[in-house]
This record gives sequence, C-alpha cells and structure tokens, in this order.
Amino acid sequence: MVIKEIQSDISFNGVSVLYHIARVLGTDADLEEIMVKILEILEIHAGMNRGMISILSKDNSELILDAAHGISEPDRLRGRYRPGEGITGKVLQTGKPIVIPKLKDEPSFLDRTGARSNLESSNIAFLCVPIKADGAVIGTLSVDRITNGNSDKLDNELDFLEAVGDLVSQLVRERRESEERISALEKENLELRRSLEDMGRPDEMIGSSSAMREVFRQIAQVASSPTTVLIRGDTGTGKELVARAIHRKSGRKDKPFIAVNCAALPESLLESELFGHEKGSFTGATSRRIGRFEAAHGGTLFLDEIGEMPPSAQSRLLRAIQEKEVQRVGGLDTVNVDVRLICATNRDLEEDVGSGRFREDLYYRINVFTIPLPPLRYRGADVLLMADHFARKYGTIHSKKINRISTPAIDMLSAYHWPGNVRELENVIERSVLVASTGSIEGHDLPPTLQIKEMESKPGGANNSFVSLVAAYEKELIVDALKDAHGNQTEAAKLLGTTKRIIQYKISKYKIDYQRFRP
Repeated sequence: MVIKEIQSDISFNGVSVLYHIARVLGTDADLEEIMVKILEILEIHAGMNRGMISILSKDNSELILDAAHGISEPDRLRGRYRPGEGITGKVLQTGKPIVIPKLKDEPSFLDRTGARSNLESSNIAFLCVPIKADGAVIGTLSVDRITNGNSDKLDNELDFLEAVGDLVSQLVRERRESEERISALEKENLELRRSLEDMGRPDEMIGSSSAMREVFRQIAQVASSPTTVLIRGDTGTGKELVARAIHRKSGRKDKPFIAVNCAALPESLLESELFGHEKGSFTGATSRRIGRFEAAHGGTLFLDEIGEMPPSAQSRLLRAIQEKEVQRVGGLDTVNVDVRLICATNRDLEEDVGSGRFREDLYYRINVFTIPLPPLRYRGADVLLMADHFARKYGTIHSKKINRISTPAIDMLSAYHWPGNVRELENVIERSVLVASTGSIEGHDLPPTLQIKEMESKPGGANNSFVSLVAAYEKELIVDALKDAHGNQTEAAKLLGTTKRIIQYKISKYKIDYQRFRP
C-alpha cells in the first residue's frame, strides 16, 4: 500500500527504485559496498544527490559517515555528528525524519562535509531519515533534492526515503549479527591458533614471523599423534630442532630420540647402522650389534637427509615402516619395533621420484604430515631476534660482555641473503663476538661477505635499510591479520588496533591481495 502511494505521488517510479535496491541487497558484497550502490541508485533513478549513510559508533557517542556518493574522501572524513548536533544529529537524537525545503533558510544545517559549499542552495532541499534497528536509532540516511521552487512532494519523498532506510536497517542488523558471529568464531580460532603456537614453540627455537608461527602450530598439531612426519627445508634451517621438539611434546618424550644422518654414512654401513647386524655378517662384524631402529624402540627415530638414502636401504626401510619389524644384516630372525618416524630432507623428493632416484611407495609412506621450514631470508625480523640471542649465548661462552649490536651491523645483517640460513647466522655471530673489541658488535666485526653485500644492495645507506626493514615487518603484520580475519579488512584493522582506511591504504601500498585469504 505504501509503495502504491509513493508511485502515484512522487516524480519517479518508487517501485522501480526499490526493485533495484532489493537486487543490490541480495548480493554478498561488503556492507559498505552495498550502501554505496544504494546511494548510487537513489541518485540515478530518483534524482537524490550527495547521499550519505551515517552509522552510530559502537560507543554511541557520534555518527560516523560510513558511505557516501558524490562526496570526496577528505570531505567524507569530516562527516561526524554528535546526537543533537545539526540536522543529522537531531534526527539521531529524536528518531524522527526531517525535511529542509531550502537549505539556505536553515541556520542549523552544518554541512560539515563541505560538499555543498560551492553550490547554489536556494533550490536544494535536504531530507534526512533515521535508520532503526529493534526500535533504536543506529544511523541516518540523508540526500539532497533539487526542487526548482516546487517542494510540494517532499513529504512523500521523505516517506519513500524512510522505506529505503528500513531496508538499510535490516541489512545493517543482519550484517552486524553475522559479523558478530564470525568475529566470535575468528576470535576462538585465533585463540586456538595462538594456543597451538605456544604449545608447539620449542624452547630453543626463536622466531615470531608468520612462517615460524605456522611451524609452531604444526608441531603442536602433530606431536601427540604417532603420524610419520616429513620436515622439508634448506640446509641450516633447523630441521633437527623441529624433530626434537615433536618428540619432546609427544607421549614418547621419556623414550629414546635417535638421530641418523643418512648423508653422513657410506652405503656399505647405512643398513647396518639402521637395522643392526649379526656377528660375522661382514668383515669387521666381530659381534652382534643392534641398529638404530631397535635402539629407538618406544621412542622416535629421526632420519635426516633421507633423500640421500641409497635404493637398497630404501627397500628395507619401506618394509620396516610397513611391517613394524626389522631384520639385522646377516640375520634370519625379525625384531618387532615400535618407532615414531620423523624424516627430513632438503631435496626435491617429487623430482627424485620422477627420475627413479627415490622410491615412490616410500615417498608416500613418509610424506604423511609435512612441515616446511622457511629459509632465513624469508623470516623478516627473526634475523635480529636470533642475532641478539646468539650474541648473548656466545658472549657467555667466551666470557665477553656483548651489550648490543650496532645499527650499521643490524643493517648488514638485514641486507644479507643468508644462503647458510640459521647455521650461518650462528657462525657469523660467534665470530663477531670473538673479534669484537668493545661491548658492541660493530659493522667491521662482521665477515667481509656481509659488508660487501651491504654496499651492493643498500645504496641508500642505513636509513634506506631501516625503512625497508620496517616496511617488511609492517607488511608481514598486515598479512598475518588478514589471514586471521580471512581477508576481512575491517576485522584485520580491529586486530591491529587501527582503522579500515589505514589498512586499505597499506594494502594498496604493499600490493597485498587480501582476497586470497577469503574462504
């Protein structure tokens, strides 16, 4: 009934306008995007210009301009009103719509955005209606209307605008309820993720980068299970530390942890080392010897550099995994073993499987739960955290008091690409502690390779490297927040304690594809 009256009394087709708005409301776009499209429809199909939707802040202290059409961004940021302040504030305070037939005759109209400062206001009318949810005013919807001296139908248009405001209020209420549910789930998920990080963080592993926090979560997820784990990463990234952490956080922590480096043993000895041998089975076998599988019974066996294992040993290892039993070299009897297997490699096992260098069936047996370790060059500020740790550690070992790492040294450490990863960093800091002549590690105390790198990659000097380091860390924080918020920029802003505007600016600045984090 209301729509029919609107259709007959006003100068535009109200049913058509409401139809267009209803179609927009049916989309799954962001709330702000939908509100902007509604304002566009009001301008294009109803001749209502400079539309603004203002939503009450969470503390109910002021209206904040949330969506606007035909108003510049700087003007939009000024669109804030307290209850009772100006026409918009009065609508918020009273909950009643207001129409101003001629803006020039209304002294209480503030035009805080300044959007009409260069317009002739004698023929501009202003309409403002409340947006209500559950009987309470949660915002306002306002538009300009060109009257050309005829303001007879403004009351009917105000009724129409109230109908639009009711539609917007339903949308805001539904989206807010949905956001609250999602926020609660995200908070629960974030707390779980942080709990897993704390549970999986090894005491001897240092790092707060997103890549390392993911490693800590994976350690916590897999530690309590008997699942076979494959740790992948470059040499020197700390694969054995992760394996030991999994063992210590498992139910086998009181049983043996046995580590074997498959690349360090010749092929002739590897099978004997793993499976043991009987007396006289080969030259030099003067007595029976149990292998590492038997030694690790009830505990964990860590096979480092498993990609270097020769084919003959791969066959016996596959049988040991499948049958949970081993046969000593030169023996006939089988020995049952209860072992949790953790493997590590820096090789591309998929390529090795394709070339026939590594058994495909063994690959699938060990590749049950994979933990990829990031190279040090991808771990951002972790480099400086570990450098400080190693400086304290080797200062104590070598009885030298190292209080700090100088800014030029920090720049060099940050600029270097660390092909040897954590192991190389540890060696660099130990050397620097030894050669340091003061209580500080200076740039000249670092190896020449790092100093050359600084000259080549940091032409802007210390300031440039500092800015780059800060930018990298800032980008990492934003990416982490977007991951936790599943690509929702508003929620990411809340997690970081900033505004959505700033987050959008930074996302554009760092060219972050936030949509890839959406479910």
